[in-house]
Amino acid sequence: MRIGIYGGSFDPVHNGHIAMINSALKSGFIDCVIVVPSVRNSFKLYSNKLPPPYRFYMMKETVDGLGIKNCYVSDIEYSVEGVSYTAVVLEKLTSDAYIRNFLISNDVKRKKAEEHHEFFWIMGSDTLGTFETWYKPGEILNYVTLFAAVRPGDDTDVEKAAASVRKNLGGNVEIFRLKGIECSSSAITESGDFSEVPEPAVEFIRRHALYTENTKLSGISDDTRKQFFEIAVWMYQYLGGKRLLHTLNVGYLSAHLADVFGCDKDKALIAGALHDCAKELPLDEQFELAKRYSGDLFTEKKLLHSPAGASFAREQLGIEDKEILDAICYHTTGRGNMNLLEKIVYLADKIEPARNYTDLTPIRAAAEKNLESAMRMTAAAVRDKFVSQGRDIHPMTVLMMKDLNM
Repeated sequence: MRIGIYGGSFDPVHNGHIAMINSALKSGFIDCVIVVPSVRNSFKLYSNKLPPPYRFYMMKETVDGLGIKNCYVSDIEYSVEGVSYTAVVLEKLTSDAYIRNFLISNDVKRKKAEEHHEFFWIMGSDTLGTFETWYKPGEILNYVTLFAAVRPGDDTDVEKAAASVRKNLGGNVEIFRLKGIECSSSAITESGDFSEVPEPAVEFIRRHALYTENTKLSGISDDTRKQFFEIAVWMYQYLGGKRLLHTLNVGYLSAHLADVFGCDKDKALIAGALHDCAKELPLDEQFELAKRYSGDLFTEKKLLHSPAGASFAREQLGIEDKEILDAICYHTTGRGNMNLLEKIVYLADKIEPARNYTDLTPIRAAAEKNLESAMRMTAAAVRDKFVSQGRDIHPMTVLMMKDLNM
């Protein structure tokens, strides 16, 4: 097979990206496209608007939603330690072991997946002119032929740039025509005009309330922003997409509520983002982790992940801040004498934007003005649910409701 590889930040994915994919496929030069959303782009390290998982799942939903045939999205960069240099990524992606398993997992017939493959790196003609400045460009050309798109109205001397690559690096370059539009991710997010974003991506952005003031992380330190992005990458190996995006949403909302009510935003972001980090670990592992943090205080299966998460964050990430760890531990039940950070994470978990199990509009509105009122409304909803299901309310929750005068 002749496989095109298209890497980028996709922050957000827009119609220009989709045009690039479709034009490459329609060129007749390649059989399929593998899209690789970046994790640690050397040009935008920690400066992307969104952490990597959002951009990965946004692209997957877009490709699926638009029904683009012979286009697949790869998470190969999550297996790369450090900066995701193209040369390093391609060494892994083009290996027989990876590419065969990847294609088969995407329903490519085994016989076709196991045949010999040629690889082409899809890029804009403007980028072709700077290719020789990339990290180990000669090594990149050991794995791929460059496949450069010429946009309508593009005044780049493509043939000159291609000739330079051929002469100086001994690489192969192929050219194709791009039938698309001029747009950029940065212009979209700066203007707030998402009209050039495909509908599946717009729906994804709306569902998770992305590219809003809350996700700009203003007031967050550079170190904490970096930590947040790295936590998102770390959790990718432990959580499925829906759970991972939920816990990151809680991080964003916790930071926002911390801003509203005068709590430490850095701590709120990290505690919220990590609150469900142990949710999908095997139950026996959750049980052992929970016991190490809170003894026998939590024994119900549905609650184990809370104290387990505190232990997991401490042991795997070296987080020692007790306020952060306690906010993770008690985010499910609450407890008596909760501090501000604990209340914020407890509330954010219940009302983050993608939650849709009931009409949360009144609680979300209250959360912007009166934390105690929003807590009481949330606790009442939890109590009513437990009563309707005939379940006992955890003693720690009872103490929380007592403090809330319920």
